[in-house]
Amino acid sequence: MKLWNEHSTLDSRIEAFTIGRDPEFDLLLAPWDVLGTLAHVRMLGEVGLLSAREVERLEPELRALYAAARKGDLRLEPGVEDIHSQVELELVRRLGEVGKKVHSGRSRNDQVLLDLRLFFRAELERIVRKTEGLARTLLELSERHRELLMPGYTHTQIAMPSSFGLWFGAFAESLVDDLRLSAAAYAIVNQNPLGSAAGYGSSFPLDRSLTTRLLGFRELSYNALHAQLGRGKTEWFVATALAAFAATLNKLCSDLCLFSSGNFDFFRLPEAFTTGSSIMPHKRNPDVFELIRGRCNLLLALPGQIALLDTNLISGYHRDFQLLKEPLLPAFHHLEDCLELLTHALPQLQPNPQILDDPRYRLLFTVEAVNARVQQGTPFRDAYHAIAQEVKEGTFHFEGTPRHTHEGSIGNLCNEEIARKLDGVLAGFPFREVHAALEHLLEEETPV
Repeated sequence: MKLWNEHSTLDSRIEAFTIGRDPEFDLLLAPWDVLGTLAHVRMLGEVGLLSAREVERLEPELRALYAAARKGDLRLEPGVEDIHSQVELELVRRLGEVGKKVHSGRSRNDQVLLDLRLFFRAELERIVRKTEGLARTLLELSERHRELLMPGYTHTQIAMPSSFGLWFGAFAESLVDDLRLSAAAYAIVNQNPLGSAAGYGSSFPLDRSLTTRLLGFRELSYNALHAQLGRGKTEWFVATALAAFAATLNKLCSDLCLFSSGNFDFFRLPEAFTTGSSIMPHKRNPDVFELIRGRCNLLLALPGQIALLDTNLISGYHRDFQLLKEPLLPAFHHLEDCLELLTHALPQLQPNPQILDDPRYRLLFTVEAVNARVQQGTPFRDAYHAIAQEVKEGTFHFEGTPRHTHEGSIGNLCNEEIARKLDGVLAGFPFREVHAALEHLLEEETPV
């Protein structure tokens, strides 16, 4: 079944190529397509394009289709081109002629725009929730190990004293930044494109503000062509948000792979989190962190893929956009897996409390020694040269512990402030309003 053609036959090889993997990804969009149709039907009734009786017949069937789609029971049949066609076909089978009326005032263009935005909105919420869990885990670990020192590195060279508390907390605050970027992507997604049709509006008296309220969107994508221009660009915004999370997780896992190696030994991994070698009995490999790092590298490539697919296309719809689904839709699941695994694994790391006893770190405290002389009245540059000479002569020695008190240092981690920052960013997501609107839309009785 093709909504655009009833009388001619498309070359089978051309048809297979143009359809590609779309049926596979359309199943992910199925619940959202039904939900969008439900809102559209209710609006058509309000503006007089469907009778009250027709709306009363359509709504229960759409709710049943929504339930089936959520369970994974709504499938694309052979010969059915897309999820939009399947939903309409199901309604025609169940209700006859009235099922043919649900496409009034819509195009497949604004249907897929709507489906994707509803899907992105839900998936971004899942990512936000899982990121919150990881960030809070990192803050808990930062507090637990706040007193335990570890070496800090710059240029991959031994630099200054750090702490396990500082290390864990740094990634927690980095995730807060990532959440801020995802909030911007969410705000862009949270605009209703329904009613823009093929990008040029409709001569039907549609009430686009009503579907905006019914679907819990914050606002309309007002200009019909602007809504269509969002295809590709919206995906790029979302991909950029996912890539930001991936960048943080990538660096965290790169640290873990290096710092848990035998030459560093900052962390010890439980055996259950490592794999062995087929020929080296002593060897344990941090495969899970390597795979998360590799998965995040692929996620970092997403914005580039999306941008290249969208490059040099004039305004209006193009079939190229279909290919945007292939890298982006599975990316949410991959990122969720990475967030979940890290939240599970990190509390089971075993920091090495004796790491600074290793003589290779004896120069870690040169800055502390310089600062101590400055506090005694020596000009900074003179103190620097004096300590540098001791290092050169092999006579440098430092007794004592670092005394860092400023905000965000190893002696003052500001984890409570970071937690408040996290809470503030999370409070900006309108998840409750969205859920309330969708629950109201799915209620049995039709609101007056």
